[in-house]
Amino acid sequence: MLSGARVSIFLASRAILRGGKVGTFLNILIIAMVFTNMILLSAIIGGAVNLFHDQTIDYVTSDIVIRPERDERTLFHVDELLDRVNRVPGVARASARYSTGATLSHKGSMVSIPITAFNPRDEVEVTKIHEHIIEGDFLSPADDGILLGQFVAGFEDSGMDFFESLGGVRVGDSVEVMFANGVGKTYRVKGIFSTKSYQADYMAFISWEEMDAVLGARNTDATEVLIRAQSGEDLDLVKLRLLRFGVQERVETWEEAMTQVIADSMETFSIIDRISLAVSLIIAIVVIGIVFTIKTINQRRQIGIQKAIGISNRIIIGSYVAQVLFIWLFGSLSGMVVVNLLLFYFTANPLEFPDGDVVPVFEMATMLENAAWLAAASALAGFLPAWRITRENTLDAMRG
Repeated sequence: MLSGARVSIFLASRAILRGGKVGTFLNILIIAMVFTNMILLSAIIGGAVNLFHDQTIDYVTSDIVIRPERDERTLFHVDELLDRVNRVPGVARASARYSTGATLSHKGSMVSIPITAFNPRDEVEVTKIHEHIIEGDFLSPADDGILLGQFVAGFEDSGMDFFESLGGVRVGDSVEVMFANGVGKTYRVKGIFSTKSYQADYMAFISWEEMDAVLGARNTDATEVLIRAQSGEDLDLVKLRLLRFGVQERVETWEEAMTQVIADSMETFSIIDRISLAVSLIIAIVVIGIVFTIKTINQRRQIGIQKAIGISNRIIIGSYVAQVLFIWLFGSLSGMVVVNLLLFYFTANPLEFPDGDVVPVFEMATMLENAAWLAAASALAGFLPAWRITRENTLDAMRG
């Protein structure tokens, strides 16, 4: 068997050395481009998924979120809960949020969304919304202004809005707010932020003290508590510590807190990635199959002579598979060079998507996996034409 493999490799090397250099180069180029296509779309999807995950952590849930049990609406005695959470090893800071329904209006434009209250001192250590103020300033403790996401503030041209908005509110404008408990107040817009997260940018915030004034009493409840873990901490381990420290409410990592709709969206990305991989492999099989079908037809007489002098079908087929694998090897290596050049380029020039700047993620494990799939596809494309020709009668093949 080993000697047969050596003969196959010898025949393959002679065929490559005596074959057309331009044709071999073009075949290698085809494999390189197919490999690059397989990696590139997967990398872009991976970058988009990572962007969404980062936005979820930085602006919506932080690393861990505590929410009421399914049959409760709020977390009670939130001050005691914050004291307990902030003492847990691995917790950097916790921030309580209280959300209530409200209708915001400005010059005939109206939006109904929850308004969320937080302590600005805690919030700046837990989320990164304060880093994305595009107009005005972030909230301060006891502030009586309101902080709006860009999608809530909107544009004067309604055609530019993603959602219903206030029609182009700017910093300093007054916004009328009618809360779900019947309290109506007028707020000056303190700041407008834009994180490019569809979830975060359709939110509005006021200070915790201002929410006390709306409720008419000191608020001791919260609808959620966001927790920022210390750098390098395992979130599942921090969650376990929280439970051991007596946190009896629903504790979820940011991944567990994502809604089913979001999880389904991530699965859709995975399906698109698999479809792209399958299409790329089919393209590789078809193109290489056509090339080697033509090659075996042109070398039909030579194959017949090889059979006549006693070379087995297995060795002949093996020589063509070896030629394909040679092309696959150099094509994949060339593709990896192209991919690494793209990595350097996109790191310096991220792709600008409506929901943020995406840096494609090129993972070595994915490259090796796709290279293995491409090797299998290439071997199949080289095997089938050779197998078909070797099945012919030796005399018929020798006649060409």
